[in-house]
Amino acid sequence: MTTKLGLTGSIGMGKSTTAGMFAAQGVPVWDADAAVHRLYRQGGAAVAPISAALPDAIIDGAVSRDALKRLISSDPSVLSTLERIVHPLVARDREAFLTEHAKAALVVFDIPLLFETGADAWLDAVLVVSAPPDVQRDRVLARGAMTEDQFNLILGRQMPDAQKRARADYVIETLTLDQTAADVRNLIETLEQKASDARNRP
Repeated sequence: MTTKLGLTGSIGMGKSTTAGMFAAQGVPVWDADAAVHRLYRQGGAAVAPISAALPDAIIDGAVSRDALKRLISSDPSVLSTLERIVHPLVARDREAFLTEHAKAALVVFDIPLLFETGADAWLDAVLVVSAPPDVQRDRVLARGAMTEDQFNLILGRQMPDAQKRARADYVIETLTLDQTAADVRNLIETLEQKASDARNRP
């Protein structure tokens, strides 16, 4: 039986880096954002249905995220239309990933809005990556991709870190790369041992 581990964390907490560490240990990782990118690109499964419902969102044969943002800003109901189209396609992509890795002892699902979308209901366990607020802020602003106001806006839309930690089965503090990598290896061992014990239980 495959253990399904969810990985989440607020912006700047090191989620993508941690996902890469699981992958480096040979653990298959499904990335929700990457799945959406696959659906939106030319030839992606979301292009035709979004083109039919929201033709202004299509640029050069692909779904434009910038165009979607503009449409949603002018008409918030566009978001629910988009979700009705995309959510089933993302679920299908996820199921295909599970089928492909059906023999793996452990798989990781990298989902930014894991708790917010209720994904914890179908996962076996959830890992939250975390860091102190000042570290989080410094990391995000150091990227130079957004202003502090934009950062605060995104933060306000996400479930607070304390709530995520309280709901998690496991928490990793991402203060240093070496310690985070060690914690990832230890968690893999813990989950593999749990799975082994469950298989051997009479």
